[in-house]
Amino acid sequence: MSGAVGVSVVSLGAPRNESGPDRVLRDMETYGSIIAFTTSLGTCAVRWTDSGLASVRLPSARTDELPRAADGVVVPAPIQAAINGIIAVLDGASLDLRFVGLDERGIDDFRRAVYAATRAIPPGSTATYGEIARSMGRPDAARDVGAALARNPFPIVVPCHRVVGANGKLTGFSAPGGLATKRRMLELEGAPGYGQQTLFG
Repeated sequence: MSGAVGVSVVSLGAPRNESGPDRVLRDMETYGSIIAFTTSLGTCAVRWTDSGLASVRLPSARTDELPRAADGVVVPAPIQAAINGIIAVLDGASLDLRFVGLDERGIDDFRRAVYAATRAIPPGSTATYGEIARSMGRPDAARDVGAALARNPFPIVVPCHRVVGANGKLTGFSAPGGLATKRRMLELEGAPGYGQQTLFG
């Protein structure tokens, strides 16, 4: 995808009593920018930095208040492609989002490995925490996998909703809406039965 769109952007992390163009640019480089957009699940949002996608926010009262597309700061083409991909996945498209580059600064090696394994689960499929652990060569680390996914800053792009408990039981989803959101996300991408099709067997 080429090109970019203009948006009104919130720069995160700056003290409210400081202003000026130099400070705004510096904060955008450090903390990134954020924009909300409409999906089948509700209003989602993404934050990005020069290093890539820094976080995805699922629908909540807070995402409803974030800025949307408007004339202003340019959204980089890779971030717009990520937004389009998230919208498509939540519309039921069988789309692999591993093309989205992530800003994983501050994320330890184990969590990065968990997120990479989770990104390998295709739409409409699920894997258990134990299966993810075994795929990483850490068969006794199912609980650690769960802890890493509970801290996942990239839901949908790192599809932690596709990771389920033993026998397909829905567990451990800390995003807004909890397990109801997890169930709805699986339904949106056509995964009835949840544990019927697994990536690692």
